[in-house]
Amino acid sequence: MKVSVVIPAFNEEKLLGACIDSARAAFEAQPGGPERELIVCDNNSTDGTSALAAARGIKTVFEPLNRIAGARNRGAAAASGDWLLFIDADSRLSAATLAETLRLMAAGTCCGGGALVAFDPPPPAWGAALTWLWNFISVAFKLAAGSYLFCRRDAFIAVGGFSPWLYAAEEIELSGALKRWGAAKGLDFKIITSARHISSARKFRMYGAGEFLTELFSFLRGPFSAVRDPARLKIFYGGRR
Repeated sequence: MKVSVVIPAFNEEKLLGACIDSARAAFEAQPGGPERELIVCDNNSTDGTSALAAARGIKTVFEPLNRIAGARNRGAAAASGDWLLFIDADSRLSAATLAETLRLMAAGTCCGGGALVAFDPPPPAWGAALTWLWNFISVAFKLAAGSYLFCRRDAFIAVGGFSPWLYAAEEIELSGALKRWGAAKGLDFKIITSARHISSARKFRMYGAGEFLTELFSFLRGPFSAVRDPARLKIFYGGRR
């Protein structure tokens, strides 16, 4: 079994190094772990993201359009693993989360899945409430967070990967497609609850509760159009770092 870790990155020079180091350490902590490769997709960065990845000996590909679904697809196209693991550049992979992921991969009973998420440092109270709500939805409906999604490579190809038209919620759409593909073959889509995937809490500091609620209401007014329009997704595409 070979696992390809795909990391989309737009102007992530500050946090990408810690992400790469955490992924390497997590794999090295697995006794008799699988073959693996790390791939960074530079999503048209204007900082030293690409140079940092190259300096660490990481395979790097380029996607010119600033759309995270496209960056993830571009990274997946360069992957050679039997399994794909997508993590965000501002997150850190733990040995515990990876160990459970590898166990599920090896068991052969699922086509993919995700993990509960947490943030470091802890977000403010309103951010913690949003995190709890997402984790509840994730488990209840078996939807993977974009910061941590794994799947069989053949399943990813069969469903067409992440929708190239979406600027957000592409992980939700892909989760649904993978669940349908897996169900037809008697395979589950699992959300790991025994260990959480850790992401940066920077957006909770950069954007206040009011901005999060404004974007949420914009989404609820027209989710289909909102996820196709980066102008309505300022928290994701507003440029603050």
